[in-house]
Amino acid sequence: MLNTLLLFIATALAEIVGCYLPWLWLKQGKPAWLLLPAAASLALFAWLLTLHDTTGAGRVYAAYGGVYIGVALVWLWAVDGIRPTPWDVAGVLVALAGMAIIMLQPEH
Repeated sequence: MLNTLLLFIATALAEIVGCYLPWLWLKQGKPAWLLLPAAASLALFAWLLTLHDTTGAGRVYAAYGGVYIGVALVWLWAVDGIRPTPWDVAGVLVALAGMAIIMLQPEH
């Protein structure tokens, strides 16, 4: 389970970096060369999704969403300097509960 969680976190970070760098270019006038590592990060994100040991791509995407929300709020705090609200934390807990339900379901 820990390996799965760590893989989900790595996947989320790859996606966030891949989206954050173009955001910097578009919203803050940063250099366009940031699009190159952004594309590489999004390619890494897609590859990391394939490493998850779950039946069906849709199930991986659904479960990944819960972890993504949590990592995004850590990013909000660590990178953007905005402390998550109690509502943010509650939302993450609900999303992680959904992820756990999906990932820990009995085998058919």
